[in-house]
Amino acid sequence: MKLTLASFLAAAVALQPALSVRTNSLLINPAALPALPSAQQAASASADVGLNLTNIQGDILIGMKKNKELFFFFTIVNSTLFRSQLGSGILPLITSTSQLLAVDTQPTTAVNIAFSQRGLNALGITDDLGDTAFTNGQIDNVATILGDETSNWEPAFAGTGIHGVFLLASDTIDNVNATLSQVQNILNGSITEAYSLQGQARPGDEQGHEHFGFMDGISNPAVTGFSTPLPGQQVLDPGLFLLGESGDLVSRPSWAQDGSFLAFRQLQQRVPEFNAFLVDNALSNPNLTADQNAELLGARMMGRWKSGAPVDLAPTVDDPVLAADPQQNNNFNYTHPGFDEATDQTHCPFSAHVRKTNPRSDLNPEDTANHIIRAGIPYGPEVAYQSDINNGFAFLQQNWANNANFIFGKAIKRLSGILTVALSLYSHSTTCKYIYYALKGIDPIIGTGGLGQADVPRTPSGLDPSDPTRIITINQDFVVSRGGEYFFSPSLSAIQNTLSLGA
Repeated sequence: MKLTLASFLAAAVALQPALSVRTNSLLINPAALPALPSAQQAASASADVGLNLTNIQGDILIGMKKNKELFFFFTIVNSTLFRSQLGSGILPLITSTSQLLAVDTQPTTAVNIAFSQRGLNALGITDDLGDTAFTNGQIDNVATILGDETSNWEPAFAGTGIHGVFLLASDTIDNVNATLSQVQNILNGSITEAYSLQGQARPGDEQGHEHFGFMDGISNPAVTGFSTPLPGQQVLDPGLFLLGESGDLVSRPSWAQDGSFLAFRQLQQRVPEFNAFLVDNALSNPNLTADQNAELLGARMMGRWKSGAPVDLAPTVDDPVLAADPQQNNNFNYTHPGFDEATDQTHCPFSAHVRKTNPRSDLNPEDTANHIIRAGIPYGPEVAYQSDINNGFAFLQQNWANNANFIFGKAIKRLSGILTVALSLYSHSTTCKYIYYALKGIDPIIGTGGLGQADVPRTPSGLDPSDPTRIITINQDFVVSRGGEYFFSPSLSAIQNTLSLGA
């Protein structure tokens, strides 16, 4: 007789005795980042829209909050045995969103699982999830979409052996390793390790900052039914991140509801090269020291200071007080009284990383389709959740970050109640009049100038606020992809009722 999902969740307490005695959170909470809702707040918000947070894996909506995290990639070698072990031993370990929102319900180590298309195939699950990028795998669009040089990829990602990934997160590496041993013992005989990668938040005051030194995750959106929006934070339907929920317009199999596509990217940041470039090309503001002028150039390239303060609000001098205030640090949209948004780069360069990947009012109406929830952690894996890979991660990289002639449109006419957005490489409609202006320059941080070629020159303007037309040539890549894969992160009920043996 099949146990209910509630029975499995109850069993998690028995398998993780520390669940009821944890006194400190396994998550980090830098002041600059949007705070997670309390369990009570999330329960109320989710009830209003019918979201079941106990059915959604915990990493999807949490974002940039992990302290120590291990990505354990595996190959299924005995699918029948794996499906049996998945239901009986692994499911009780899977951590839901609701569990992570209160310290007294957090496990010692949070466990999530996701499957590649090959992994689902190995389990005999051949339903079309409605996402061609997921179906084909990341290697299929590595050059034409992502711009990677495949010779830099880890061999595991370039091959066909990765069927799934466990995401293990805690506040100590010892906890993570102990839980990994538990998972491996449960799955003895059904999987082999394909690859693994250990990440951890940076120490001390650098917690929440990525390796170049910049605070990360401030611009993640608020999700209706989960989080309360802060000033400037975009509020998006849950269906942009969760299959089968409000806002997901694609036909999906019913069992896929509350799952999400996970785009995993292992990114090597070339920190010495980045810092040397800033020093060698430091700006020349007479009121700043040489080091401050180097920091200014880095901030203009990123679109934020290392503190997290946006250059759109602090164009030439950092503002740590602003940076630490979530009521202010995301409340901007690139418009300023007395300045023409079509030409103004004195506040924020058109090519700045945060502007290229989140254009805000540069798109009118503001874009609501091409968003992801970023959930990365240093060493540098870039993890993003979305309900459509082509409209999420892949779209941002190809059409915005890597596109030197990315054209934003100001809509001046509405037809049949539908507002369309025209981009230089993509157009929904030719019947709507637009005033166009070009935002020149490839993203100076993650953009690649050549499809599958390294160190292709990038020539952004706007990096020097005293001379916005000045071109600064960047002859090297500061972020190098080591590969990745697309996964589907199923709901707990899908694990129980579809993926496990006897479902």
